[in-house]
Amino acid sequence: MSIYTDALRDGWAVLTSGSMNVWAIVVTSLQVSGTATAIALLIGIPIGLVVGLKRFVGRRAALIIFNSGMGLPPVFVGLIVAMTLSRRGPLGDLGLLYSKPAMVIAQLIIATPIIMAITAAAVSAVPRELQLQARSLGARGWRIAALVLKESRMGLIAAVAGGFGAIISEVGAVQMVGGNLRGETRVMTTAIVQYTRMGRYGPALALALVLMTIVIAVNVILTGLQTSAEKWERQ
Repeated sequence: MSIYTDALRDGWAVLTSGSMNVWAIVVTSLQVSGTATAIALLIGIPIGLVVGLKRFVGRRAALIIFNSGMGLPPVFVGLIVAMTLSRRGPLGDLGLLYSKPAMVIAQLIIATPIIMAITAAAVSAVPRELQLQARSLGARGWRIAALVLKESRMGLIAAVAGGFGAIISEVGAVQMVGGNLRGETRVMTTAIVQYTRMGRYGPALALALVLMTIVIAVNVILTGLQTSAEKWERQ
């Protein structure tokens, strides 16, 4: 059992020593995953809204693609992005490989299908009678879309939680395209893997606990928003 107590003691020492390296890793993780989540929301919610709201040829295929994308293996995404941004790849001239933008691109590809699928499911669950009633009252276009989004807000909160949770804890893709460069592209997950391989369980455990704290804090906030929405609906 001493391995756990020793790791906890060493991890606490790392967190309280004032070492900026640990907190720089945490900040990099939040920058990359936060940016990817924000862009994924801007792309995923409108597309999910259209697919959930409209009936068109190919809608079933789109839903299958979105749902399949929810299980997209991160290492596959990392491989494709790395090949695309490599020196011989079609976007190799941009010089993005082993950089934060490359990590954002990889995480964006992982998070967007999750947000699109959950948004489409949430929008589809809104009764169509509500749209018909809104049309009968003269609402059109963006007004109906806004009304449907408002009614499906709890599903949208779940989409945010699903997208952010999938990428903040992801390690395969970011390591392949980011390279785990110290002070540049090292994030919590890649640092945990490296410290574990080195047998430095203290820093690894410290970063793992910080990662879990962030995930729990985000979910506490989102659950609070869902609870507030439910209370608002009952009023």
